[in-house]
Formats: sequence, structure tokens, C-alpha cells
Amino acid sequence: MTVHFVIMGVCGCGKTTAALAMQKHLDCPYAEGDEFHTQANRDKMGAGIPLTDEDRYPWLGNLRDWMTQQAESGAAHTVVTCSALKRQYRDILRGAKGKVAFVHLSPPHDTNLERMLARKGHYMKAEMLTSQLAILEELGADEYGIKIDNAGAPEAVEAEILAWLKTENLL
Repeated sequence: MTVHFVIMGVCGCGKTTAALAMQKHLDCPYAEGDEFHTQANRDKMGAGIPLTDEDRYPWLGNLRDWMTQQAESGAAHTVVTCSALKRQYRDILRGAKGKVAFVHLSPPHDTNLERMLARKGHYMKAEMLTSQLAILEELGADEYGIKIDNAGAPEAVEAEILAWLKTENLL
């Protein structure tokens, strides 16, 4: 059975960095969730306008469908970056064929904001952090995954993720 690892969290929390490290370690298909957004969504976020649930549903469906396609093609694992801020969004992703495991990256607010302000040319503006934190719903006890406070170096985050994967026998 394919195990899909969804690296989740608010903008600027380190999803892409962690996902690329996991993808390299697992040697599996990888999808950058931002690439599945419509241009209208990108324009909206770039203008500092928060997305609505209706804006997000097609995006989440596209990601879910990509995960299912990878499972049907025989992939043992996939790695996907996706904010997955609300449980209802994660429910859509859990509809993919296979098992879905969430890795919630959760740095302290100031660390996260600092990272966002340092990014150049990204359509997601630092002001969006507040709106994302306002809608973030923590993983429920019945949602499979781990929460990681990734205030440290990327290597430390990677080590923590890999330790969890080993503990859960997901490698």
C-alpha cells in the first residue's frame, strides 16, 4: 500500500525544505502543492486576499487525484506539500488511494514570520500568515501524523521526521 506523506503547515513553515529532504531519502514521487493552485488562487494570494474554502476545494482535489495516480502506478511512497490547515481539507486528501500520514511543521510565529520576510518573489505575502494561523486546526487524535516544532536547522527537522518514520515502521 502506498503511503502518502503530506508535509503541512502555514506558509513559510519549511514545508518545501522538509519535503525535498524526505523525497530524496525515500526516492519517491514529489508534488509541490503550490503548483496545483489555479492562477486565480495565486493572483488572489499575491494580492493579499485569503482564499475561501470554495477556492481551495479544486486545488485539494487535484492533489488528492495526483496522490491516487501515483498509488495506482505502484509508488511505495509519495511526498506532497500542502498547507492542509483545516480538517475538512485533510479529509479530502485522505480520500486518496493508499495511506495518508501528515507531518505538521509548526515553528514559533516569530520564526515563521522571519522566514517569510526573507523569501523573495514568492506570491504568498507575509501578511497572509495571520489569516492562515486563524484557520489552522491542529491534527485530531484520530488523524495519523506528527507535529514538529521546526524552529531549528533543516537537518534537525529532517532527523526528527526520519526518527518518526522509523518508529512508525513507515520506511
